Amino acid sequence: MPVTDRDILYEDNHLIAVMKRAGDIVQVDETGDEPLDEQVKKYLAEKYNKPNSAFLGVVHRLDRPVSGVILFAKTSKALERVNALFKNREVKKTYWAVVRNKPANASGTLVHWLIKNPQKNVVTPYNTEVPGSQRSELSYRLIGELNGYYLIEVDPLTGRSHQIRVQLSTMGCPIVGDNKYGYPRGSRKGSICLHARRLQFIHPVKKEPVNIFAKLPVDGFWEKFEGF
Repeated sequence: MPVTDRDILYEDNHLIAVMKRAGDIVQVDETGDEPLDEQVKKYLAEKYNKPNSAFLGVVHRLDRPVSGVILFAKTSKALERVNALFKNREVKKTYWAVVRNKPANASGTLVHWLIKNPQKNVVTPYNTEVPGSQRSELSYRLIGELNGYYLIEVDPLTGRSHQIRVQLSTMGCPIVGDNKYGYPRGSRKGSICLHARRLQFIHPVKKEPVNIFAKLPVDGFWEKFEGF
């Protein structure tokens, strides 16, 4: 589905934030499916009548089965500056995840060392540093329960591949639908119950606070948690 006005969560002359649907890929991969960055380029080219396409810089990524807010840069200057914000951990990222198992502790911090197998696209966690591993840290808190499902808010302090998925699974709480990391069955929609809820940062050009918020997907399940 093409990107339309209703998918835009934030836009100015420098940045654009889009509501990513579960199943979208952010950048081109071996599947050959049209990536989200190309869809956004088409949206901008049509909106601003730019026949030679529009500049769009990829700032960060979300896994294919994950939904939520994703940010792009509309100029090379903004791309350079917002990349620095992410690198220096000056962007606060908040995710919501639904799990079936109640966490042993209502809140806490998880630290693991992760190694990714790019051939299998699977990440393995370790409790101590091992050769080739990357330190991975997040904080979490339990914020709600509905019909035996538990809603967890997650603030990742690092941005590792599959980080939230594998770290929650390691503490005994695999994300609903994520059979790659321990949930007993996958989703027929190719999605998991992990949603990028919010991005907060100081605008790299305007120097103003930016707070970008993404509503939960409407799929018959997710939206039931919107009131938490």
